[in-house]
Amino acid sequence: MQSLYATKTAIIQYRFVLESIKSNPLSTQMNPANPNIFENIPHQLPEELIECIFKQDNIQIERIISQGHMTPAGQWYDQDWDEWILLLQGEAILRYEQGNRNFHLTAGDYLLIPAHTKHRVEWTPPDLHTVWLAAHLHV
Repeated sequence: MQSLYATKTAIIQYRFVLESIKSNPLSTQMNPANPNIFENIPHQLPEELIECIFKQDNIQIERIISQGHMTPAGQWYDQDWDEWILLLQGEAILRYEQGNRNFHLTAGDYLLIPAHTKHRVEWTPPDLHTVWLAAHLHV
């Protein structure tokens, strides 16, 4: 379970994301070619699909589609920015290096990954599309 601080921080950052989108709903940085997050998903994905669907100032929002994809063995992501993820469909296991902590995520679960938190995707089901919404917060 997330700490109360992490949950409050995620809510505040989520509200920031929404306000950024609301303040400029016709931004030229949006991807109008795919107006539904669940449309235009290829049946087979040899590689994880990552699409930027919104970018403005200090925020970038991506749609990520996984199908049995995971971070290569021994590799960790270590980003200079916070990342807020929401699992919309499917499931995944995400691991933090510190404390070897696992998060089993199912549809509707979200997680704030603070900057410089080494993390990796341990598993996504190979027979199902796992759909993520990721907000990269470059502040």
